[in-house]
Amino acid sequence: METLDYSIIINAPIQKVWNLLWNQESYSQWTRFFDEGSTLKSDWQVGGKTYFLDKTGNGMVSTIMSLNEPNEVIFRHLGTFQNGVEDTKSREVMEWSGTEEKYFLRAIDETTTELRAITHTMQEYKEYMDNGFNKGFAFLKNLAES
Repeated sequence: METLDYSIIINAPIQKVWNLLWNQESYSQWTRFFDEGSTLKSDWQVGGKTYFLDKTGNGMVSTIMSLNEPNEVIFRHLGTFQNGVEDTKSREVMEWSGTEEKYFLRAIDETTTELRAITHTMQEYKEYMDNGFNKGFAFLKNLAES
């Protein structure tokens, strides 16, 4: 596994950045650089269920390990979600199950926020993650500052 770290300074208040990061419409906009049509479905409860889904409704099942709005959310990826079925036990899933995706927001002042994401991934997905986070965060910055 490789740990990847992304950050960007956004000239917008921390709550605005948090809201744009996680509301359904803007989430699908900034995550399209990972996969067009991406959605997030979550109960926003620590220990609850979160689904990172593609346009076909398939993707990953995760849980929230830590939540402190608007400063932090840490997701732990548990397995895949395919055709309505969760897989958290197969050999393929066990290779990466337990990896985390962490988001940290820090108010530099009342109108400026640092957004940071730290994620664990297998080496073969590094370029995919770099593209998604770098372009997605740039899009989010532009959206928040306009």
